[in-house]
Amino acid sequence: MAGKSDWITYRTFQRQDKMQGAVVRQLTRRCSARDYAGAIDDCLEGYGISRSSVSRHWKAATEKELQKLCQRPMPEGLVALVLDGVQVNGDCVVVALGVTVDGRKQVLGLWHGATENSTVVKGLLEDLVERGLDPEQPMLFLIDGSGALRKAIRQMFGSGAVVQRCRVHKQRNIVEYLPKSKQQQAIWRLRDAWAQTDHEEAEKELRKTVRWLENISPSAARSLEEALEETLTLQKLGVNGLLLRSLSSTNLIESCFSRSGEWCSRVKKWSGPKMLLRWTAAGLLHAEKGFQRVRGYRHLPKLASALQEHKNRNQKEAA
Repeated sequence: MAGKSDWITYRTFQRQDKMQGAVVRQLTRRCSARDYAGAIDDCLEGYGISRSSVSRHWKAATEKELQKLCQRPMPEGLVALVLDGVQVNGDCVVVALGVTVDGRKQVLGLWHGATENSTVVKGLLEDLVERGLDPEQPMLFLIDGSGALRKAIRQMFGSGAVVQRCRVHKQRNIVEYLPKSKQQQAIWRLRDAWAQTDHEEAEKELRKTVRWLENISPSAARSLEEALEETLTLQKLGVNGLLLRSLSSTNLIESCFSRSGEWCSRVKKWSGPKMLLRWTAAGLLHAEKGFQRVRGYRHLPKLASALQEHKNRNQKEAA
């Protein structure tokens, strides 16, 4: 028969917060709910924990994580906003990642839907503004090239919003139009142009690449021409080196997706979008704990100053 001390331990563990915390700790150690009872057998032997109990507490914990993520206020000193989507179980989740002037990264929110859906992307930007994002604050928007996302940024932040197109996405889009025999040469040309520190020189090389592409694939040429200037936004602002490499693609957010993907890969059966958002939110917040500062972050104050100067020029021209 269990002693009095054993009974106290059992009753203490049965408290909702204690139980929920234990479940979360075990699952964040990559123990699936299916294996949970076996994983903690040593400390809970004889106390009758069940799979249904684990699922119930995990659901409650991830609902808290989702609520926390979607209600957290905007951090001070935001200088860049990265927006991208990820496929989870054949569905799309759009994530916003903020970068502050001291180089810290923070997940700002997530939404169910695709970046190609204008209603979704406008809704996500409106939500950020409602939670404290100042639409008048000079900021760099780093996006994958979605037309709907670009349109929503213009509607919410004006025609002067500064956008850097993801070079990784753009390179991939261009190469997909080309025969295999020309793909590597196109990659070399693009990377060589983007590596130029001088904005005008980089633009000159990209326009040469457009003319070269026209003889191979007019569609590839149009794809590059359409985004040419916005792939060079950072050079135009005077940003180079490590910071340029950090902010010239949405890879900042791709690492979040890969970590949260480890969580979601354990799910065998999804019960709908709400479950998808709960699991993704929990994975993103867990990944956030391991975030390091953006490479080249010491140059972010220079970027902030360049963004302010850009805004001042636009206001003078509009006056």
